[in-house]
Amino acid sequence: MKNVHKLTEGAVLLAAFAVLLLMSLYLPIIGTIVTFGLPVPFMLFAAKNKRSDAAIFFVAAILISFIVGTITAIPLTLIFGLTGLVIGELIKLKKERTAMLLGGSLAFLAMFLLVFAGMNVLLNINFVEELKVVLEQSMDMTKNMLSTIDNNEAEQIIEQLEATITALETLLPSLLVLSSAMYVFIIQLIGVPIVRRFGIEVKKWRSFADISFPKSILWYYLLTILAQFVMRPEEGSFTTMAIMNLLFVLQLIMVIQGLAFIFFYSRLKNWPKIVPIAILIFTFLMPIFLYIVRILGIIDIGFDLRKRLDNRDA
Repeated sequence: MKNVHKLTEGAVLLAAFAVLLLMSLYLPIIGTIVTFGLPVPFMLFAAKNKRSDAAIFFVAAILISFIVGTITAIPLTLIFGLTGLVIGELIKLKKERTAMLLGGSLAFLAMFLLVFAGMNVLLNINFVEELKVVLEQSMDMTKNMLSTIDNNEAEQIIEQLEATITALETLLPSLLVLSSAMYVFIIQLIGVPIVRRFGIEVKKWRSFADISFPKSILWYYLLTILAQFVMRPEEGSFTTMAIMNLLFVLQLIMVIQGLAFIFFYSRLKNWPKIVPIAILIFTFLMPIFLYIVRILGIIDIGFDLRKRLDNRDA
């Protein structure tokens, strides 16, 4: 009887996945939004069943995606299916939402890179090179448009655009990681309420004010800055890319730490909730605030500001 119920549940969820997949493939605007719902059937099944059953469900979903959407649908199933299974497994293990975000992001990124490599080998499609071609074409179009403007102004704009394109190419690994995290965050926003409606317990997010990174992160940050000044690698080299990406991610962590401290201090002083939210918005709207918040994050990690304030108010 239990196996019959499991088979019925699996069939219903596979049918739901097939409908979502068709919508994401063939409906231009709605399909993009529906894509974020693709992992939900996998989350539901993995949260209630054994890993071996979830693996069979995953294989069945790949076969269905090939039938309803041809070979072009398989990459979507691989990426979003594995992400859903990992999140569902972490829900079953009663893990925190942060762990789900990290685990889901790693699964999403790993499968994305595998699909990317597979398409490169099997279909001879290199998305990085294609992206470079598109950017170069955009650059040529911009130069043609700016040919009517004063030479000095045009040169300044072109230099800024070239610097931006170079930065994008260099920071591509970090941008992929951040994109994966953003995708999984949205997947959780959509999927977790649906999972809860089916009577499955999912832990709540930890308060943003309680987020704190270990002191070792500060040492990594300082060593990366030191490596940048001491090594002085050539522009475009692998070392430059590695250092720039590390620095980008670590700086972002310091900003998050600083913002978390602001939310903590706001809670400690019973400020209106709008105050830290307004600071967060201004931080990303005005670059100068990013530097201030980053320094605040460094001080918070280095000197245990929260513990000191807690002890003083105790």
